[in-house]
Amino acid sequence: MAPHTQEGAQPDLYRDTWVRYLGYANEVGESFRALVPKALVWATYGVATAYVTADAADKGRKAAELNEGSRGRTKGVTVAVIDTFVWQALASVAIPGFTINRLCAASLYIMGRVTRWPLPARKWATTAIGLSAIPVIITPIDRFVDILLDSSLRKIYDTHSEKPDGPRTS
Repeated sequence: MAPHTQEGAQPDLYRDTWVRYLGYANEVGESFRALVPKALVWATYGVATAYVTADAADKGRKAAELNEGSRGRTKGVTVAVIDTFVWQALASVAIPGFTINRLCAASLYIMGRVTRWPLPARKWATTAIGLSAIPVIITPIDRFVDILLDSSLRKIYDTHSEKPDGPRTS
């Protein structure tokens, strides 16, 4: 886990500690989809969404403290919350969840076509494939979401103000 804080600054609870892994809960749930009840998979989306919401609220609180007494306080808080929430929702929940879901579904289907393994073995293999793919997909998805937001939503922000304390990975 690469630190996102500047030298001498306090570590960011949502970016630089074990709490960051809560954002990947739904990918773990998707990896186990073939083995566990669907309600459990959906519960992992609840954990990841709670993480995303908490990080957005934290960045909004930090923006409010940073801009205390400033005329642009409301805008700064709004930009920080929206940028963080959208970035995290895409980079931590929606895109990786979909990616792992499709990877696991495809692997289960292909193994059913090309192997004679019993269904339980194919399901466990699918889970292992999904879990092993999580660390591989994180950085490319993070970078893709940065590019996507830089070329869309972030263009709406005032170009004269500083970028929000968002989840930029680069």
